[in-house]
Amino acid sequence: MYGTAHRRHPRRGRAAAATLLAALLLAALPAPSAHAATTPANPGFESGTTGWSTYSPTGQTAASFTEPGGHTGATRLSHWSASAYRVETYQYLTGLTDGTYTLSARVRSSGGQNAAYIALRNCGTAEQRTDLPATANGAWIRVVTSVRVTGGGCTISLNSDAGAGQWANFDDITFTPGTTGLAVKGGDLSTLPKNEAYGARYRDASGATGDAMSILGAAGMNYVRLKVWVNPADGYNDKAHVLAMAKRAKALGMKTLIDFHYSDRWADPGHQTKPAAWAGHGYEQLKRDVHDHTYDVLNALKAQGTTADMVQIGNETNAGMLWPEGSTANWPQLAGLLTAGANAAKSVSSGTRVALHLAEGGDNGGTRWWFDNAVAQRVPFDVVALSYYGYWHGPLSALQTNLDDTAARYGKPVLVAETAYAHTLANGDGLENNIATASQLAPGYPATPAGQAANLRDVMNVVEAVPNGRGLGVVYWEPSWTAVRGSGWDPQDPASGNAWENQALFGYDTTLLPAARWFSHR
Repeated sequence: MYGTAHRRHPRRGRAAAATLLAALLLAALPAPSAHAATTPANPGFESGTTGWSTYSPTGQTAASFTEPGGHTGATRLSHWSASAYRVETYQYLTGLTDGTYTLSARVRSSGGQNAAYIALRNCGTAEQRTDLPATANGAWIRVVTSVRVTGGGCTISLNSDAGAGQWANFDDITFTPGTTGLAVKGGDLSTLPKNEAYGARYRDASGATGDAMSILGAAGMNYVRLKVWVNPADGYNDKAHVLAMAKRAKALGMKTLIDFHYSDRWADPGHQTKPAAWAGHGYEQLKRDVHDHTYDVLNALKAQGTTADMVQIGNETNAGMLWPEGSTANWPQLAGLLTAGANAAKSVSSGTRVALHLAEGGDNGGTRWWFDNAVAQRVPFDVVALSYYGYWHGPLSALQTNLDDTAARYGKPVLVAETAYAHTLANGDGLENNIATASQLAPGYPATPAGQAANLRDVMNVVEAVPNGRGLGVVYWEPSWTAVRGSGWDPQDPASGNAWENQALFGYDTTLLPAARWFSHR
């Protein structure tokens, strides 16, 4: 991603005040009435609120009610009141075998509440919760949360602490054995060496100065994505820098995702320019180039003890790579180039996962078309990787539809390999930012530190909810690319600026922003 053309935290509270409020509410709750069942009664609310109990510390139990308009059935549970309200709808299960269970629910929400979430509590272990996303388009989203049950009982809890007129809908409640979670909670730190060379400074949430990778790692980031250019004009993002960054990542206990662009500069849906050294090469030579370049970088990583954990063969290859020979107008040739890279990766390490990457997070039709062709051409891959930026790729419901269908259709784990969101609309340097006006923002997510955090949280929740554990994880794009004179976007122009600094995870005062705490999501 990039170009001038387009460009549970522990687990899962919001602010400290909301956490304190939840604790006070739980202390005030009456003892739950047990249902002698291991599965929830009336999970679709087709029998009104039969089987469910309601509690409100402010006496507003009427704020929880059923009404027409369910996700799959005729009826849904709603939380709403004409005045500010706090309400919980809950059900206590008994007779459970000790072990891990997952709560799933279809939800919709106005957004803006003090708190709105599903939770599992009274389960013998710490309460687990997942916040509801804002769904401005009215679409239902499936969210999940997991808990370890000890003692045979557990409460399913649906909660709202909301202002006048704010609402939440719930439907299709399930409670099943098993657990969820994200294996990849990563960040693309490709530009960090250049930023550091030009004097960038970073501070953790407490204000202590430190190394950006270490600060992000301490916040819970466990994967570092690094792009590779063949012979970049500014000397960054080359093999040597990737090797050095991989050493830093491994020293901090992080895994690596190596992102091959097969170019000397940005490769994205609108740009797939051959490296200058390969410019005159035809298809057969390009296959050898892809194989040899991929093998060379990955074998060097292996030799220094930092074998790549995952590799991307191409970056945002919606229309192919290494144009024109590798265009999607000629799928057999594109498949040959992709296969050459994948085979090189596996020859270095059979344990390295191969990902194919599109900028199609919200486009199920486009994703199907591309991967159906890749499968038909027998391109080997282990992971489907997608970019998703809510201001470009549509609502979360479109992302969920695409991830769910893609994981099921190809039987592969899915990864959001790029995502980000603005924490401000102010400009930190002289170059206009990619996201610069309120009209560009995703509905329900203001350009504030809290809005940025909510957006990352909700993207992670959608990935975690992919059925059968196939939601692999999320990578935040360039969280450390702050505005530093000299560290611009164009490798051929030292004076170019940064159009991304308002989407970094460090604020303009160099301090780590609240969104980074979601890397510690379990």
